[in-house]
Amino acid sequence: MTPTLTLNNGVTLPAIGLGVFQSAPEETAAAVAEALRVGYRHIDTAAAYGNEREVGEGIRRSGVNRDDIFIETKVWVSDFGYEKTLHAFEKATGKLGIDTLDLLILHQPAPDRFDTTIGAYKALETLLADGKVRAIGVSNFMPHHLERLIRETEVVPAVNQVELHPYFTQSEVQAADAARGILTQAWSPIGGITFYPGWGDETRRSVLDDATIADIARAHGKTPAQVMLRWGIQQGRSVIPKSTNPARIAENFDVFDFALSRDDLHRIDALDTGVRGGPDPDQPRAAFYDRVIDEA
Repeated sequence: MTPTLTLNNGVTLPAIGLGVFQSAPEETAAAVAEALRVGYRHIDTAAAYGNEREVGEGIRRSGVNRDDIFIETKVWVSDFGYEKTLHAFEKATGKLGIDTLDLLILHQPAPDRFDTTIGAYKALETLLADGKVRAIGVSNFMPHHLERLIRETEVVPAVNQVELHPYFTQSEVQAADAARGILTQAWSPIGGITFYPGWGDETRRSVLDDATIADIARAHGKTPAQVMLRWGIQQGRSVIPKSTNPARIAENFDVFDFALSRDDLHRIDALDTGVRGGPDPDQPRAAFYDRVIDEA
């Protein structure tokens, strides 16, 4: 049985889920079906990933009951604003082939047009009140974004999904989340952003190759990826590793038969470089706002 985490509104979600960022649409359905076969019961997607349809297809292909799967997706910034975000929900559920979502979150804070972010979040509050979503949250929000959002809305986010791996632990964000009862959810929990093709420059280091993590992995008879996922889960985070490879999908799920020591956890924590791999939430790219999310 996969351990679960309880959100601030009482909803529970499996501690580990399958992420599908950069999963090609033609590979996504098979990856989702395989993950559900292995035992995953939490799938994370997003409108901007362009594969919500295939996530839905994978869920149907798996034969697993919809009610047994925690489905999470994200509203892209070009669909921010109250009415547009209500419509974004309809687009997402239409592509996924479902009526309700377990978790719907805003993908970016859009700090230079935060009024649309507030409008979008108020739409999430409406969807929550109407029973169309079971929980709402945000992604890539820094403490100052959270502070303003909470000041101008009614429902404290249940989740804040942020870049978080041993080379970038975002301790201030984690503390701000914890102080408000918000679950920190780690995207790139095995440091994928440190080795994804097309990200970073020649100076970047893959966390998968880190000597300290390799040493801890050898001591436990596990892989570096498994150690990083266990690190996140033991520290109370939700983790959503991405893979389309069946062997790695299974490997990433096989993290509940060992425990890291306090020393192991401290050694991994000490690897933090403070260097972000993904986009800076306070410096949104102009192209963010130009991206059009397909209707169907």
